[in-house]
Amino acid sequence: MILTVCLNPCTDVTIEVDSLNVGKINHVKNKTLSFTGAALNVAIGVARLRAQSYATGFMYNENGSLFEQALDREGVPSVFVWNKGRVRENYKFIDNKSMLTEVNDVGECISEHKQAQLVDMVGSLSKTANVLVISGSLPQGVESSYYAKLFGVVSPTTLKIADTEGDKLLAALSTGLDLVKPNKDELQNTLRREFKTRDDLLKGCYALLDKGAKRVMVSLGKRGALITDGSKNYYCKSINVAINSTVGAGDGMVAAAALMLEQGAPLDEILRAGVAAGTATVTTFGQISFTKEKYDEIYANIVVEEV
Repeated sequence: MILTVCLNPCTDVTIEVDSLNVGKINHVKNKTLSFTGAALNVAIGVARLRAQSYATGFMYNENGSLFEQALDREGVPSVFVWNKGRVRENYKFIDNKSMLTEVNDVGECISEHKQAQLVDMVGSLSKTANVLVISGSLPQGVESSYYAKLFGVVSPTTLKIADTEGDKLLAALSTGLDLVKPNKDELQNTLRREFKTRDDLLKGCYALLDKGAKRVMVSLGKRGALITDGSKNYYCKSINVAINSTVGAGDGMVAAAALMLEQGAPLDEILRAGVAAGTATVTTFGQISFTKEKYDEIYANIVVEEV
């Protein structure tokens, strides 16, 4: 079972427009609501791959039941630490050039008591989990060190994956992780360096290995992704697909990679699965995950090369 921890859920309002004209009236072509959050997307991605996932994290009294219902429809069981207020809303505007403009809301503040409850819950649930995934941003009132607190109580037999950046990622790495998946910008922000070449990126990955990661997978958008464990490096180029939305692509990558890690797959297969799932996700408009059929199609048509 793959356990995912969502610390900052959100309602994604994805709006499609012909063009986004600032300061003028814009007409909506399509609008979709998704009850989401990075780790919830991962749990759904695992379920779409017909494997077992379980979702936990923080949730809010006013509209949290909608998230439970969305997870139920995907066959993902869940249990949350409940808080007062409502889940934040994020707005994503997509124009006819597939350009994404985001406006993100700020969520409710989480008390120290509620934070302690979730630490206890994760420690208990991880005893029956093969893989633990913690990803995404933090709500108000929660320090970056909270990532380390959560990973620190995980069962020693559980594999650990983080998808975050900056001080949150550095805190998580201090506990030792089996896989981290930053994108290029997140890697640059975390290490405060600019990477212009593939060799530069690999050096950045090695820096994260030195800080406590066993494997680093860096997503490069439509150019694919890199993965390394310090001994071997692999690159996988994505295939050309119609990009309808980049929302949730990184979460799809983590879902497939987590499943491969759970199955004991080699490094190149972890990468291949991750790129297939991320690519499959971008073909869907207003949806936070991919279909198994699209994933299988793309997986069969991409190639991993050692670099």
